[in-house]
Amino acid sequence: MFELLNEGQMAALIGGTGGILLGLAARMGRFCTLGAIEDYLYANSQTRLRMWGLSIGVAMFAVFAMMGTDLFDPTRTGYLTMYWNPLYSIIGGVMFGYGMALSGNCGYGALARLGGGDLRSFVIVLVAGISAFIVMSGPLATVRVMIFPVNEITDQAVPSIAYLLADSLPVSAPVIGMTIAVIITVITFVGDDFHREHKAIFWSIVVGIAIASGWAGTQWIADNGFASPDIRSHTFVAPVGDTIIYAMNGSALGLNFAIGSVAGVLAGAFLGSMVKGHFRWEACEDPRELRRQIIGAAIMGVGAILAFGCSVGQGITAFSLLAYSGPVTFAAIFLGARIGLKQLIEGFVHA
Repeated sequence: MFELLNEGQMAALIGGTGGILLGLAARMGRFCTLGAIEDYLYANSQTRLRMWGLSIGVAMFAVFAMMGTDLFDPTRTGYLTMYWNPLYSIIGGVMFGYGMALSGNCGYGALARLGGGDLRSFVIVLVAGISAFIVMSGPLATVRVMIFPVNEITDQAVPSIAYLLADSLPVSAPVIGMTIAVIITVITFVGDDFHREHKAIFWSIVVGIAIASGWAGTQWIADNGFASPDIRSHTFVAPVGDTIIYAMNGSALGLNFAIGSVAGVLAGAFLGSMVKGHFRWEACEDPRELRRQIIGAAIMGVGAILAFGCSVGQGITAFSLLAYSGPVTFAAIFLGARIGLKQLIEGFVHA
């Protein structure tokens, strides 16, 4: 295989395959972070929020099953090789959620809408990706590192709930992870008619498989290739910046998983919108709306870097490892989105 494709190209292929599944899930299964939160808060519907929970359960079970069979080592992933600071997750998560509400999409959702012809999302994607790189490796990177320093773990502590419990219980981390995955999955079906939502269940499982495929594929490349690429799965803010840079300097940088993932979501969303007959060109006619979306996207991009991931990157990908940051960041994103939606829909009332 490595005679035909180098490691970067193979990683891009794996990312692209999973990205296509995620793009299809967004357009055909209505899988969306902000949509799930809006439905829960304002439409009295838990279906899309339960879809999120099922996706986490599926991805988590697959991850720890692979770990139990020595096919995957979560301790080599970025989420578990850095010290976790809850303040970063909370501040970054709230910023991301608030920016997501203002812009009307997260990075993943904006890519999915762009694949369906929504040019407003093109602006969101560009601004979020650029703002992320400004604070990650651009002019404000030094300021970010001074205020929010990130350090690699130098001891044996792994910032994962599964490893924490394994240290105090006579059970291995893979068994604990799979058990928690089953519990989460069962909870998604309790107290609602979610079990009747066959399409929602199907696309939730597809999302979970897509996330797990990223972990499995990049682990395989790292184990069998000549280079040592990052072991990673899907997230959608900094990778948008990677894709923008690749579009300008591709011959010098080469492909990677992140670029393949972004391209895959666009392709899957385009295919899904064509199948559903939903593809149509849309543009922003209200300058105030465009201004709000640009501001929201900029806040969202910065928040994703501080939180070390977006609603997908932390809310499913990191969550699938039971990283400490996953549930905390997801809760913070929910809170930030709630504040932003309240501002937009209800308005802030001053006593």
